[in-house]
Amino acid sequence: MCGRYAITTPPQAMRDLFAYMELPNFPPRYNVAPTQPVPIVRMESGKRQFALVRWGLIPSWAKEMPQSLLINARADTIAEKPSFRGAFRHRRALTPADGFYEWKEIRRGLKQPYLIRRRDRAPFAMAAIWDNWMSADGSEIETCAVVTTDANATLTPIHHRMPVIIDPEDFDLWLDPATPLKELERLMVPAPDDLLEAIPVSASVNRVSNDDPSLIDPALVTVAAPEPRKKSKTLDDRQSDLF
Repeated sequence: MCGRYAITTPPQAMRDLFAYMELPNFPPRYNVAPTQPVPIVRMESGKRQFALVRWGLIPSWAKEMPQSLLINARADTIAEKPSFRGAFRHRRALTPADGFYEWKEIRRGLKQPYLIRRRDRAPFAMAAIWDNWMSADGSEIETCAVVTTDANATLTPIHHRMPVIIDPEDFDLWLDPATPLKELERLMVPAPDDLLEAIPVSASVNRVSNDDPSLIDPALVTVAAPEPRKKSKTLDDRQSDLF
């Protein structure tokens, strides 16, 4: 899955990469989380457009806001799932990112966060879908979900899923509503094994309110100490975690 990510590339450099017409001046974000406004790039009237939408898809046909957040859409079922198929066919997008986070289970109740980024530190595009939902009171909200696929060799030791990463030469192919399904399926595959690196980072990223450059600094991997023996049934050595 993809549940947190970072966007740190300056606005002009991001605009140069994605070639949209708007001039947004957004600050760097080191801990983007679901329900927050996130930037996407989509196709409008044949041109790429920058937009801010809520992370957590609400299908346009939904009568009420879903109880569970639809932050990810699986590539293998996105064309059939009612929650995603309409947006997948007609409203695909790109989510700019400089890295995303995944958590590796060290032992029960303890997980080590990793920052996953390109080896050359360049920004990249995660595949996404978006939709426009109208509530009962007539207010409208645009939302999105990140498309995920099986993990590549770099991610497999940490997590079994990863975001679909779209190469710049395929941006228009992904965004064009007329692109055939077979071409889209070709794009929704794991990233090359040598594209990314996984960097252990501080557990500070677990807290959504933390959002500063220190979150992407390399950290020592948490040592997996042996689990203590339970001396009685009342002893509870479980630790709560966010993921």
